[in-house]
Amino acid sequence: MRQAERLTAILERLSESGGVGVAALAAELGASAATVRRDLQLLEEQRLLSRTHGGAVAHGVLYELPLRYRSARYGEEKRRIAAAAAERVSEGMVVGLTGGTTTTEVARALSDRRRLTIVTNSLSIAAELAVRPNLKLVVTGGVARPESYELIGPLAEASLTGLNLDLAIVGVDGISRAAGLTTHHEAEAHTNRALIERARLALVAADSSKIGHTAFARICAIERVHELITDALADPAELAELRDVGVAITTV
Repeated sequence: MRQAERLTAILERLSESGGVGVAALAAELGASAATVRRDLQLLEEQRLLSRTHGGAVAHGVLYELPLRYRSARYGEEKRRIAAAAAERVSEGMVVGLTGGTTTTEVARALSDRRRLTIVTNSLSIAAELAVRPNLKLVVTGGVARPESYELIGPLAEASLTGLNLDLAIVGVDGISRAAGLTTHHEAEAHTNRALIERARLALVAADSSKIGHTAFARICAIERVHELITDALADPAELAELRDVGVAITTV
């Protein structure tokens, strides 16, 4: 197992239980105790946990993995989802991209296209596309949120006023029939809603771990979504509920 995958697994266990032990982690991850201790030291240096005798405890409330660790999860699935989402984009379109690891993969899939306008509040996506002279890039203002590298708040939402988008491609932390689209942070949810409201069509690009899950803050109702692209491991019952309310489903 690569270090990035181990670090992600450690943070997930902390998020679930609040504490981890070196011996149990070593057995679960197939790594030596010395390797696990080095991983815990690295995460402590990043102020993501506090080490204890024989393990570690969560540093505050770990309700959301930092973006740099989320990117290690479902990597191949995210790339397949992104490729399918990019197929929905044709020449001359104005496309909005919210932040997230899957939407960043969408940006990469679109990076060689011509005559596209990309509107985003994501610093990660902006960094990927700013060097592409073949694309027109519009980046919102706003306050940078370090957990997701997104620009959020009234400045971001004001930047979107007066813009008209053909398609919004949205990353989420949860999607379900009852809760709609959800994310971990309320200000991020509000900014993402503003982007969706400026678009003619809304497409959700989300791996199977998000399907049927509900995060803290609602972005919008499920009826606002035209299509969901996810991977083949998504719960069929949850997908059926989404189809029942008119959401087109594509699995890859």
